[in-house]
Amino acid sequence: MTTTTYSVSGMTCGHCSASVTEEISKIAGVQEVSIDLVAGGTSAVHVTSESALDEVSVREAVDEAGYELAAS
Repeated sequence: MTTTTYSVSGMTCGHCSASVTEEISKIAGVQEVSIDLVAGGTSAVHVTSESALDEVSVREAVDEAGYELAAS
């Protein structure tokens, strides 16, 4: 298992967090997603997965939810 933290901008509420969690959870191998929400700022998204995830997949999932993965 590995846990990676991503920075996501644009989230403002619990619904935003739920949308991002839902999309990232669809990625193969993802076990858990938790978010430290910073409304209007850059939130920390912690993703636990079986192995390291392809950042492109995570970026696409965050984009699908309507938010932006901050540059790492």
